Amino acid sequence: MKIALITGGAKRIGAQIVKTLHSNNYDVIIHYRNSKKEAQELATLLNNKRTNSATIVHAELTNIGSINKLKRSIPKLDLLVNNASVFYPTPVPEVDQNSWNDIINTNLMSPFFLSQSLSLALSNRNGCIVNIIDIHSDRPLKNHSVYNISKSGLAMMTKTLAKELSPSVRVCGVSPGSILWPKDDTTTNQHDKDVMIEKIALRRQGEVEDIANAVVFLASSPYITGQIISVDGGRTLNQ
Repeated sequence: MKIALITGGAKRIGAQIVKTLHSNNYDVIIHYRNSKKEAQELATLLNNKRTNSATIVHAELTNIGSINKLKRSIPKLDLLVNNASVFYPTPVPEVDQNSWNDIINTNLMSPFFLSQSLSLALSNRNGCIVNIIDIHSDRPLKNHSVYNISKSGLAMMTKTLAKELSPSVRVCGVSPGSILWPKDDTTTNQHDKDVMIEKIALRRQGEVEDIANAVVFLASSPYITGQIISVDGGRTLNQ
């Protein structure tokens, strides 16, 4: 049985990645920061299907000490999915050091140092890292300057680590398009949503399963590294 750690695995896309990996014979470690209740409920659901197959772990991944503590609790690992992320508007005139640090540290610094700290455990089992990036790493989303920068950095990190950690660790990425509306979405009206859907070649949002299936594909493809797959329904064709 392989072992996977999924950061931000308690809700939304992360939770589906956890479920899909579990159904593909992974034991899963569900990382959470604030969503303990959801993480526990998900672990209970999965353990009812297969005993002792899911555990939860709390860590503040923007803190190096917390990352090192997490490392010590995971002696064996086959797959790291860097999914945890923050997303909110940061128009350039409004960016301050707090918002910069919050987004960059969560979306870029944390996955780098977590990958670094777990690279030996992954190397021992010829493991894989899959980073959840974003199509806006290539094509910036207006009014989300710091988010765009953080995801662009994560894309470059994916390619850099693929070189640095080869040949014993593969590193790939999945760039979602429109999958879920933001959980605190109060700024996008239905007209704007309809306009965005019109720009998607398949004329619909994707499903969380689409992202999870891409993660499983990359994790189980031993001759793919350094690649980033856009799962966007063809949205980037019209950007």
